[in-house]
Amino acid sequence: MLRQDPLRMPWGGGGTVIRFTKMEGAGNDYIYINNLVEQIPEERLSALARAVSDRHFGVGADGLIVILPPTEPGYDFRFRMFNADGSEGEMCGNGMRCFARYCFDRGLTDKRAFRVQALAGCVVPEVLLDAAGEVAAVRVDLGEPRGLGEQRVAAAGREYRVITVNTGVPHIVIFADDVESVDLAAVGPLLERHPGFPTRVNVNFAQVLSRSEVRARTWERGSGITLACGTGGSAVLVAACLLGHTGRQARIRMPGGDLQVEWDEATNHVFLTGPATFVCDGVFLKEI
Repeated sequence: MLRQDPLRMPWGGGGTVIRFTKMEGAGNDYIYINNLVEQIPEERLSALARAVSDRHFGVGADGLIVILPPTEPGYDFRFRMFNADGSEGEMCGNGMRCFARYCFDRGLTDKRAFRVQALAGCVVPEVLLDAAGEVAAVRVDLGEPRGLGEQRVAAAGREYRVITVNTGVPHIVIFADDVESVDLAAVGPLLERHPGFPTRVNVNFAQVLSRSEVRARTWERGSGITLACGTGGSAVLVAACLLGHTGRQARIRMPGGDLQVEWDEATNHVFLTGPATFVCDGVFLKEI
């Protein structure tokens, strides 16, 4: 007996199963769905994010990112991003780089720089090509950092001096002598859900290595410890620059790889540059 075509099998509500692509940027991995084709009802995306992100019962990822048609004029695409717990994020730096490469490499656009509608506002990624015309990296204009400030926050029996920075999503940055010694799994969720941050917050611990290099680790809101965080690395650079630890450009070294961040003095915009890599294509067969 012939097996049923998997692309015609039903999924959670009578639709079709879902074709996906897995991508990663410095180890920050996401499941990508081209909803220009798949047309999954948007009210199902949160549940789908939880299902596909599960590293034991799903595909495994830090979250789900969906390519959609824009709802406002002047944009090329719309970006929706869901954390592993199904909560929606306003933006994602590593995710946006992979989003841009997907759109460029899969022929959804021939533009190397284009305008993306996100909850955080207009985001402009630019695909950077090497001499052979292949994608070498992606640079993202994150716009102006917002919500800059400093406060004291108590968690896990101690008080932390935190720098608040919004680079599309809210972050706090805490400088430490040795980020590897920080028990991020213990303190991360406490700071993420601290009463001082009613919408929850991304938590970054940073260690200054030199005027041009900073090591960082991130506990991401809704996903936990990740190997890299693009908006987090960008927040680290802004905080380090504000405190005089670095200049306006620095390499941010994260467990999954390095990111280059620049806080441009002329425009006040933050630019994030780093890798965007395809992992695999597949079909998600599990009902949700």
